[in-house]
Amino acid sequence: MLRALRNSWRLLRMAVSFARHDALFPLETLGIAPALIAWARLFARRRDPRRPGERLAAALQEMGPSFIKLGQALSTRADLLSEGVAADLARLQDHLPAFSGAEARRTIESELGQPIDALFTSFDDEPVAAASIAQVHFAVTTDGRDVAVKVLRPGIEKAFERDLDLFYWMAELVERTQPRFRRLKPVDSVRAFADVVRVEMDLRMEAAAAEELGLNFVDDPGYRAPAIDWDRTAQRVLTLERIDGIPIGDRDAIVAAGHDPDVVMKICAEAFFYQVFRDGFFHADMHGGNAFVDREGRIVPVDFGIMGRIDEDTRGYLAELLVAFLRRDYRAVAEVQFRAGYVPPDQSLEMFAQACRSIGEPIFGKPSHDISIARLLAQLLRVTEQFEMAVQPQLLLLQKTMLMAEGMGTKLNPKVNIWELARPLIEEWMRTHFGPRATVGRAVEDIAQAVRRLPRLIDSLHLVVERERRIAERAAALPLPVSGRLWPRFGFAEVVAVLALIAAIVATAAAWWH
Repeated sequence: MLRALRNSWRLLRMAVSFARHDALFPLETLGIAPALIAWARLFARRRDPRRPGERLAAALQEMGPSFIKLGQALSTRADLLSEGVAADLARLQDHLPAFSGAEARRTIESELGQPIDALFTSFDDEPVAAASIAQVHFAVTTDGRDVAVKVLRPGIEKAFERDLDLFYWMAELVERTQPRFRRLKPVDSVRAFADVVRVEMDLRMEAAAAEELGLNFVDDPGYRAPAIDWDRTAQRVLTLERIDGIPIGDRDAIVAAGHDPDVVMKICAEAFFYQVFRDGFFHADMHGGNAFVDREGRIVPVDFGIMGRIDEDTRGYLAELLVAFLRRDYRAVAEVQFRAGYVPPDQSLEMFAQACRSIGEPIFGKPSHDISIARLLAQLLRVTEQFEMAVQPQLLLLQKTMLMAEGMGTKLNPKVNIWELARPLIEEWMRTHFGPRATVGRAVEDIAQAVRRLPRLIDSLHLVVERERRIAERAAALPLPVSGRLWPRFGFAEVVAVLALIAAIVATAAAWWH
């Protein structure tokens, strides 16, 4: 009861803030607490001429860090909001006024257990960036290395916990009172958002993500991650190599430094492919300010708070989907969705293929450089309601990342399609992982694993045979007549012989394969 009262009051304040920016439409769409929303309209300003997404972004910006992050998360939900609103939320600026350098120093000393002078020979009190969760200061370590030090905002954890409780309460209310929105999994979506935010607020996790990404590209000549200073990193402090480079969104500066924007774009496309399809682990906040081109022309990402993971099955689904769309084979697109289980089997394959064509043709009818695969995926996710598809949260973050990658590509060269650069890699990956040889190889490996389990299986069969023998002996001792058996009784030796034959067949197949 207390939770409901507390969150009802907070929802009222939220509605009033939305009303002041003429941005009540999300709450109206959700249909929760209509009387409260009607009352909040009393506080609405005169009609705001800005686009709905711009008005909503302004309201969320005003309400603080949690709501800024929520708005950025909602920018992936074109299935819930319109594409225009989602696009405006994607541009929501994640910055707040900086907190003092003295406060940053206190946090560093408290977390690392040493005076600031024992850690750094110099520390800039003025931050170079201040976002909703943390801010970044430049410093020089006592052994002479230039580093960037990321420090969490004071009290940010408690503020987020309070706001997350409100978001969960609202999602539960929507699921309970609005059955039509249950397929959108509001509670699961809030849980996914909470998981991302909690990782962002443990800077050790960010450091680990940066190091994992760096190890994945350790032999790559064109892409690398900054080095982590683990001795100066803790839960609320992250110290990493300071990157001397040009923001990837600054094409003119890249050209002036003697780098070819087309080469940089090709490296971007290949790095995205390797992260998603090879590793299943990708940088999910790759806007123009979160990657730099260093003096050697390598791309160096920063800010590893938001990372995405996708399993091998989803990678295969994505590869098939992208190749089918690029070939404009809409029946294959539909078949991929049905095989993945994303579309219920009682839906019409032909109708779904027709819907895919209605999405793809307007996009692929454009010049190559105007084709947006991210927009394509967003529209595909928007047909969920018509075909009763369940929302796939793992694809929402990827779609947002693809949109950012396309934005970077457009800035580097608006006449080149970044996905066409990655297409040969995707097709080769498909041949390697889903071609006939790969299919047979997986089948052989599956059987080989079964054979490796044979000793345990034989032991189990031995116990079964012994138990059956004892039951038969007890049955034979009974005075009642025993009816004939429908199935022959196999002895333990016969069972082992059959299993050995299977093992021999598998061994022969494996030897042939290799």
